[in-house]
Amino acid sequence: MQVRFPKWNFTGLRAHWAPHSEFAQIYNAASTVPAYIEPYLLKVMRLAKEKIDPANAELHRKLDIFIKQEMQHCKLHLSFNKAIRADGYEGMLEFEKQYEADYDRYLKTKSLRFNVAYSEGFEAMSAIAVTNFFEEYDEYLEGADPRAVDIWKWHLAEEFEHREVAHEVYHELFGKNRLFAWAYRIYGFIAAVRHIRAHTQRVSAYLLSVDRASMTEEEFAASVERQRAVEVTTSRRAKEHLKAIFSFNYDPAKRPAPRGVQELLDQMSAEMAIAA
Repeated sequence: MQVRFPKWNFTGLRAHWAPHSEFAQIYNAASTVPAYIEPYLLKVMRLAKEKIDPANAELHRKLDIFIKQEMQHCKLHLSFNKAIRADGYEGMLEFEKQYEADYDRYLKTKSLRFNVAYSEGFEAMSAIAVTNFFEEYDEYLEGADPRAVDIWKWHLAEEFEHREVAHEVYHELFGKNRLFAWAYRIYGFIAAVRHIRAHTQRVSAYLLSVDRASMTEEEFAASVERQRAVEVTTSRRAKEHLKAIFSFNYDPAKRPAPRGVQELLDQMSAEMAIAA
C-alpha cells in the first residue's frame, strides 16, 4: 500500500466526458459518493484506531495509509464534481448536501459498530466497480476524456489495494462472536448498498433529466435504452462478488486483482519515484 498524489486539472471537463453520455452521467453521479463518504470513513477509522490495541502495529500502519489514500480520493473527486456542476448541472449540489448530512447524522446517532460495518460494506461494494472499470467498460471508455478515466482507474485501483483494511478493523473490534459478526457485517453491507444506491440513483436521474429535457420522443427512448444497457453491463459481474461477500469466510485480501490494476499502481508509483 502506498499514498499517491496525482495532480489532474479538471478545468473545462465536460459532463459528457465519454461518447456514451449516459455512462458518463451515471459515473458523474457516482463521483459524488467519494466526495462525502471518504471524510466520513476517515472519521470512523480514526475513532476505530483509538480502540485498536497499539500492539497491533501492522493494522495501525495500514490504517494510516488507508486514511491518507482516502483523503486524496476525496480531494480529487471534489474537484471533478465542481467541473461537472460548472457544465450546467448546479442542481447536483442540493443532492450532495443531503448526502453529506446523512453521514453527519450517522456519526452522531449510530454506534461505532454500525459505522465500521457500514464502512466495511462500502469497501466490499468497491469490488464490483473495480472489476467493471478494468474489465467490463472498454467500449464505454473508448474516446473518453483521459482525465475522467484516469481519476476513476486510480481511485478504484487503490480501493483494491487497501481492500482488506476496513474488514480487518471490523473483525479486530467486533469479531469475537463470529456468527454475530458475520450477520452484522452483512447488515452493514446491505445498509451501505441501499443508502449509496438510493443517492446515486437520485443524482443520475437529475443529470439525465437535464440532458433529456430538450430531446424528442425518439431521442428520449434511445437514451433510456442506452442507460439500461449500461446498467446491464454494470450488474453483469455483481453476482460473483456478492456470493463472495455474503460468505461466512469472506476475506477481501484473497480477491484476485482485475486485469491492469497492479500494472497501473506500479506505473504510478514509478512515476512518483522519478518525480521525487
